[in-house]
Amino acid sequence: MTWTDFVYKIGATFQWSFGFFEFVQNYFNTFLIVLGFFGFYFWMRTQKKLSDKATVSIDVEENKGWYKNEGQQLK
Repeated sequence: MTWTDFVYKIGATFQWSFGFFEFVQNYFNTFLIVLGFFGFYFWMRTQKKLSDKATVSIDVEENKGWYKNEGQQLK
């Protein structure tokens, strides 16, 4: 087996493996987009729950030094 034969076999293997995308068509991309929207929804829902539990004010002026108080815990 020469170097040229080896390189052509690698190329044929890649060409064969890309046949997977012809089989799947655009369904894989659609799946990834739907998965992204679901993940974003889950992330926003979780963030809303955590924000509702927070006891620290949103205003910057009111939050100065809140992290320096000893024994203070966020609920």
